[in-house]
Amino acid sequence: MPAPTEPSTKLKRSHFMVLTAAVLGWLFDGFEMGLFPIVARPALHSMVGPIDGLDAFVGRWMGYVTALFLIGAAVGGLVFGWLGDRIGRVKAMSISILTYSVFTALGYFAQEPWHLGAFRFLAALGMGGEWSLGVALVMECWPERLRPLMAGIIGAAANAGFLLVGWVAKVKEVTPDSWRWMWLVGGLPAILVFLIRLFVPESERWKASLKTVQQHQPLREIVSKDLLRNTCLAIAFSSIALIGTWGSVQWIPIWVDQLVGASQPAAKAEAGMLAAMGAIVGCLAGPLVGGRVGRRPAYFGICCCALVCSGTLFRLDLEYAFTMKLLIFLTGGAASAFYGWFPLYLPELFPTRSRATGQGVAYNAGRIFAAIGAVAGGQLVATFDGDYARMGSVITLVYLAGMVLIWLAPETKGKPLPA
Repeated sequence: MPAPTEPSTKLKRSHFMVLTAAVLGWLFDGFEMGLFPIVARPALHSMVGPIDGLDAFVGRWMGYVTALFLIGAAVGGLVFGWLGDRIGRVKAMSISILTYSVFTALGYFAQEPWHLGAFRFLAALGMGGEWSLGVALVMECWPERLRPLMAGIIGAAANAGFLLVGWVAKVKEVTPDSWRWMWLVGGLPAILVFLIRLFVPESERWKASLKTVQQHQPLREIVSKDLLRNTCLAIAFSSIALIGTWGSVQWIPIWVDQLVGASQPAAKAEAGMLAAMGAIVGCLAGPLVGGRVGRRPAYFGICCCALVCSGTLFRLDLEYAFTMKLLIFLTGGAASAFYGWFPLYLPELFPTRSRATGQGVAYNAGRIFAAIGAVAGGQLVATFDGDYARMGSVITLVYLAGMVLIWLAPETKGKPLPA
């Protein structure tokens, strides 16, 4: 018999129910995250009409709305992560999914750019919480030997959501006259809540951890002397990846729409799908490499690949043809490999009783810095007269910092999750 705080090594129905809930939750998270880059330019165009400097206007509002979304996700990650350590992973995850579903659907009624920002902020509260809760639940339930694979699957699920939103937009074009229906599609995950509450079991490790402490204060614990260093490093690693993604890579569909949107309205959706397909590969590869060579060398290698791929894409003067499409695929893969690595590494930095809070704070504090990067990206687009590529070539230099900071972190390869 395994110890009560250790996941069983024999796979059962409960393992797959937990994984299914986390994968579907994070898939729809990916749909939510990929929604605005597809809808942004048509929606903003429809709200202001034909104006001079449309791309500068879109760039600024893309930055503002993205920043609000990331700040909302950061707040939601903190609140729902704490809630998950207090009332359980499953209950808190159900509330978080319901939150982002409802407020995404309300985007259908937006009439002004700031309406989009408000609904994105509120939806992001739930989306930010779902990540830390789903990761904690899966990593605490599945056997040690399978954690790298589970991390890759979770990371890939979000990018399957990006792929899904691109496919939906390609099947039915998103134009200034037809974009509102996409928000209603984003409200469908609310149905998932009922399935989670009926079939997904709570983490036994979490239940057991509550018996080991008399007063459970996860937020205080992650900033204690013993965990503060890990918390700060986790925030730094998350920030670097998220700044690169939200400050530049997420802008690729808008950039493509600027280049060929008039002649190829579906090109922005195709670009989003290419980046998502690359991201699925990257998310699966990141944790598998981390499980084989170690967490630190893997993160260093991901930073190198992301820097080279994005630098090449943004610095070459390309037409939207095979070479550019290939580079979009590779950049999507490299920049997203972090999101498979995080579910592997971040749980290893915190004990069970404060794991959801620690992950939520670390990952979502990174979103605060990414919000700053998104606003900076929007301002750079305006400064560079609507040149998205030039902006991206500047923002993605952030990966250089990751190549240095990772060597200050502990190596956790081969070690069990902290009890």
